[in-house]
Amino acid sequence: MSERYQQLAKLEQDFLAVFNAADVDGIMRFFSDDAVYGEVHGKVRGDLGAIRKSFEKLFSGQFGEVYFEPVDSFIDIESDKVMSSWVLHLHLDGKKVALEGLDLLYFRGDKIYRKLTYGKAQTPLYLAE
Repeated sequence: MSERYQQLAKLEQDFLAVFNAADVDGIMRFFSDDAVYGEVHGKVRGDLGAIRKSFEKLFSGQFGEVYFEPVDSFIDIESDKVMSSWVLHLHLDGKKVALEGLDLLYFRGDKIYRKLTYGKAQTPLYLAE
């Protein structure tokens, strides 16, 4: 494996670790100043303050303990992209639930400049053209 492959694999593991520690400051250290975050429900956050607020809400306690269980990943070293699939465990309306999903992580060096999140749903999210 190439050095860049190993670097991207470690960045993905470390990024998941700060999520599972509910460490918003740690999460934010991974993002570049010009980062964009496309959330699972379709909202796009284009500045660090808005990205932080999104993660603060996730870890506010309203969803109980939040845990991302890693499933698989694909790393493309030519384009500095990582696809990381996971199962998100949390509480909704007092019940334990799980959401299967994935992140597309676009890296520039050791920073994420674009994070797109997708999840499996009973009803697809249709976007207006």
